[in-house]
Amino acid sequence: MRTNALALGLVVALLAATARAEPTVLRESVVVSGKFVQLGDLFNVSGDKARILVAQAPEPGKRAVFDARWLFRVARAYGLEWRPFSVHDRAVVQRKSQVITTEEIEDHILAALMDRGIDPNMHARLSNRMLRLHVAASEEATLAVENISYDESTRRFAVHVSAPANDPLARRARVTGRLHKMNEVPVLRRRVLAGEIVKKEDIKWINVRIDKIQPNTLLNAEDLIGKTPRRGLRSGVPLRTQQIRRPLLVSKGDMVTIVLKRPGMELSAKGRAIEDGSEGDTIRVANSQSDNIVETVVLGANLVAVEAPSRLAMN
Repeated sequence: MRTNALALGLVVALLAATARAEPTVLRESVVVSGKFVQLGDLFNVSGDKARILVAQAPEPGKRAVFDARWLFRVARAYGLEWRPFSVHDRAVVQRKSQVITTEEIEDHILAALMDRGIDPNMHARLSNRMLRLHVAASEEATLAVENISYDESTRRFAVHVSAPANDPLARRARVTGRLHKMNEVPVLRRRVLAGEIVKKEDIKWINVRIDKIQPNTLLNAEDLIGKTPRRGLRSGVPLRTQQIRRPLLVSKGDMVTIVLKRPGMELSAKGRAIEDGSEGDTIRVANSQSDNIVETVVLGANLVAVEAPSRLAMN
């Protein structure tokens, strides 16, 4: 019985020694969500010791670098068996955050200006397109817009923004920009290939700055519906008049029927189209019987009409 107890004691002692011998490991890259860095964020410790606060966390979205000397002092202060391998050892701590994007900031600024009577059909564009605001992950990502200055003649603005809103400790940033007049433009919802007919359900509307709209940009959905691209068109991009056309009823090289209608007389002949044509287009056709080239008007699928009977050879 004493032998079993002795063996058990040896096992317990061995396990305790093994636990004591487990090396302390530095965590070189850490993401924290709170305002403080804990000992357990930096080293592989557990229990109450892991929750000891050792440093202020960086601002949301930012990072802090703790060097080997500082880490060694902390480890020694709390009785950890850790020493740096070199002066290059370090721990990088990043504060988790929610990002308020440039577009969201612009929307908030426009809303604040609209409250002052500005035309809502505008777009606010920041001078600094790289601006982002970070809010702690535990807080609500709200934004305050204050100290608004706006010049009606130039449409330029300057404001102060802070996040989260109503937080007296939130950092404030001064931002500038300009308002731009917008116009709705029809674009395609999907890629449409040459030869496909654009339908009403293929169209959606987007807002585009007026100063970015080219003179030949299509502004009405009716100018797109029933038309076909000359080449494949991407979705979501404003279109120009030269990119679309009416559907082809006659293609170059097609055999067509040429008709001539007069009161009390209707003649027809065969020919080969020399050009593509949509309804109402004037195209050239080679008469199969006489090889004469005649100008015709496209009436329908592979059907054209000719005006001058003297140029139309019949059997």
